[in-house]
Amino acid sequence: MPHGINGLDIRLPNERTVLARMRGTQDRIADAITTFAGTMLFVYLHAAWFTVWIAFNEGLFGYSAVWDPYPFGLLTMIVSLEAIFLSTFVMVSQNRQAIREKVRADLDFETNIRSEVWSAHIGHALGVDPQQVEQAVQTLLAQNQAKLNGVEQTPSAREPID
Repeated sequence: MPHGINGLDIRLPNERTVLARMRGTQDRIADAITTFAGTMLFVYLHAAWFTVWIAFNEGLFGYSAVWDPYPFGLLTMIVSLEAIFLSTFVMVSQNRQAIREKVRADLDFETNIRSEVWSAHIGHALGVDPQQVEQAVQTLLAQNQAKLNGVEQTPSAREPID
């Protein structure tokens, strides 16, 4: 069954639907890695891994078990490579977040335009004077801006609006 007026679908696209269409396999992988890397489980696993690595390579399980003696050059290289890749995944996720924010802003803008057009049509149908409404809006915006800036309002600015 069609939604809207005269069979026209006037609904805005859902933000999640738009983003889902834009999301590829690489994006899902990057998001999954970044999501896991941001958990305490990730921290605990690394703490355990470092503890075991250092214990083995300090000879706590016998010197025949040592494969990366102090100063742990192999561990240092692995951790450095992991940091490089994790920072790249974080940047990819940040870029995707920026895209999500842009989609959200575009949908918000479209919603605002639709609301403004509908309000103008409804106001016209009700015989409302758009200049009077705009003057009231400007007054309210000036009052709110003055409050945000901590400026004392003049008595005329505090008068009620019709």
